[in-house]
Amino acid sequence: MFSRNLKSVSLVMASAGLIFVPLGCKKQPPITLSCTASAPAVYPGDPLTVTGTAGSVSTKKNNNVVYSWSGDSVTGNGNTATVSTASQAPGSYTVKGDVKEGKKGKEGQKPGQSAQCSADYTVKAFEPPTISCSASPDTIKPGETSTITATGVSPQNRPLTYSYSASAGSVTGSGTTAEFSSSGAPTGAVQITCNVSDDKGHSVSSNTTVSISAPPPPPPAPHTQALCSINFDTDKARPTRVDNEAKACLDQVALDLKQQSDAKAVLVGQSDDKEKAKTEKEQKYAEHHKRAKVEDYAAQRAVNAKDYLVTEQGIDGSRITAVTNTTDGQAVQNYLVPAGADFSADVQGTTPVDETAVKPQARKPLGAKHHHKKAE
Repeated sequence: MFSRNLKSVSLVMASAGLIFVPLGCKKQPPITLSCTASAPAVYPGDPLTVTGTAGSVSTKKNNNVVYSWSGDSVTGNGNTATVSTASQAPGSYTVKGDVKEGKKGKEGQKPGQSAQCSADYTVKAFEPPTISCSASPDTIKPGETSTITATGVSPQNRPLTYSYSASAGSVTGSGTTAEFSSSGAPTGAVQITCNVSDDKGHSVSSNTTVSISAPPPPPPAPHTQALCSINFDTDKARPTRVDNEAKACLDQVALDLKQQSDAKAVLVGQSDDKEKAKTEKEQKYAEHHKRAKVEDYAAQRAVNAKDYLVTEQGIDGSRITAVTNTTDGQAVQNYLVPAGADFSADVQGTTPVDETAVKPQARKPLGAKHHHKKAE
C-alpha cells in the first residue's frame, strides 16, 4: 500500500518492478538588499538620502519586512534613511542598511530572511569664493573720484561680504560697488584692494589700479608786450603832435585792444636831453611865478597819443595809462598789458602822468602863415 505522507510520487516501470521517485518542494530564495545614495558627494548641510531596495521578498501571508539603518548622523524611516550632513566634516562616509523578513516579532530568525547593504558618499569642503576688481575710470585727475566694482562668486552660493582698501586716498562702500576718492593722494598709481568673505570664514582679495595723472602745468604768466613806437622828431614846430605816421602805429594799438577786451595799454612818453633841460628850467621859474607855463614834452606826447586812441578809435580811456621814463628820445613807446600781467614788474623806471595837469592837444594842421612867405 502506498504511503499517504508522500506528497507526490512518480511510478517508473522497470524490469524488476515498480520504482517510487519523490518530486520534492521548491525552496524560497534568500532576501536581498541594495542601497543607493541620492548623491555621491555633497557639501555640509546639503540634503542626502539613502534608499534600500529589497529583493526576493516572500509573498507568504503574514510575512513582515523590517528595515534598520546605521551610520554617522543617519536616521531611518522604512526603506529610506536620511543623513544630516550639516555637522559632518569633509571626508568619506558609509551608510549601512539591514532588512529582515518573517513572522512579526520573529523577522530574520531563519536563514535567508535577512540581508545587508551599504552606500558610500563624500562630504566635500566648502570652496572659497572668487573675486574680480575693476575701476572706472582707471585714470583720473587729482581730487576726482572713480567707481570700484567687485564681482564675487561663491561656488556654493554662500552669502558674501565685501570690503575695500586703498594705498592712498580713501574708499567708501561695503557692497559690490564703492567710491575711490583721490583727495590727499599723490599723483601716480594707487592700488585698490577688493575683499570678499563668505559665512564659512573664507576670504579672498583682488587688486585694481587707479592712476592719478599729474595736473597740467599752469599756463605761463602773461607779460607785457612791446608794440610799435611813435617818433616825434620830424615836426620841429609841433614836437608833441600825433601826425599821420603816428596814426598808423596807434591804429594797430587800438586793434590789439579791441581783439583782447581784457587787455590794457601803457604809453611811455620820452623826451630828449634838450627838452628835459628846458622843462627843468621852466619848473624852476614856475616856482616863483604861479602862472608860468611848464611844458613836459614826454608827458604831453603820451597824453596826446592816448587822446587819439580814445577820440579817434573809441577805446575806453580807463584801459590806457600814460607814463614817462627818463630815456633820451622824442618818442612814445606803446605796450600791451594782457590780463594778469604786471606792467611795473615787466617795465621798470616809469612815472605816471598827472593827466589833470597835462591836457591833450588838438591835432590841428599848421596855418598858412607857417608855410608861405608874405606877398610882396
